[in-house]
Amino acid sequence: MTEPLKELWKLKLRLIAQQNTEYGKGRIVNDDNDDDYRTGIEDTNSINKMSKNRISLNPRESGEHIVRHAKYLKVLPSGIERLTEEIVNGLISKKIDVANFSQHELHPKPNETHAANWIFIVDTLNFCFWTPENYTKYKVNGYTGYFALCAAINRAMKEGLDITNPEFYATIDLGTLSKIFRPDDKDTKIPLLERRLECLHQVGECLQSKWQGRFENVVKAANNSAVTLLQLIVDDFPCFRDQAEFAGERVSIYKRAQILVGDLWSCYRGEGLG
Repeated sequence: MTEPLKELWKLKLRLIAQQNTEYGKGRIVNDDNDDDYRTGIEDTNSINKMSKNRISLNPRESGEHIVRHAKYLKVLPSGIERLTEEIVNGLISKKIDVANFSQHELHPKPNETHAANWIFIVDTLNFCFWTPENYTKYKVNGYTGYFALCAAINRAMKEGLDITNPEFYATIDLGTLSKIFRPDDKDTKIPLLERRLECLHQVGECLQSKWQGRFENVVKAANNSAVTLLQLIVDDFPCFRDQAEFAGERVSIYKRAQILVGDLWSCYRGEGLG
């Protein structure tokens, strides 16, 4: 990447950051994530208000509303500058690259028949890997956080469990799930195991009753539209519908739903289901 192009990237990222913070005079809520932070893709110009319950602000509108009413947290301009530098350097070094998804040893390849169902179940469970201070982190085969989750799913498949099949996980019991997510260290465990069980039952039952037991049918119903797919996900699978009341409005983040859409594209790179 040439120096002029690098400077253009920096300018673009600064303008985006400035646009997203100026509404609240520099105040914005930070997003605290696990060590293996991963982002999804949001079409901020065309995502409509989505909820089968009360109408909520879409993610962009929610961000603006939160910025306007945040009281205790803010992003400093110097932090925006550092983030810009990190993103630009990551793009130059290829540390940030869509190809990184398929190149990671734990991720499925687009020609593998289980790829879409694998991505769906992993992103269904992709939340909360925190452990209390001074505790050993949850690890599977040496991996922590999100990648420990991936390693556990892959291990279950190697052991003959049909873990990506909704017919299997719609009725999975807590003991079996605990065995699937057993850690390297017997003194630790994956957080919120019971909540993950609820999520599996919920999405598994919906896939079987409405989508013929195949997540790829959800993807096909979106007709190559990332925004439509996002709406289908948050409408049909409530555990992806992260919303909350804040300052008189119902706000939405749809973090894992956006990650799911982004992971599908990163895997298939715009071909087939992608």
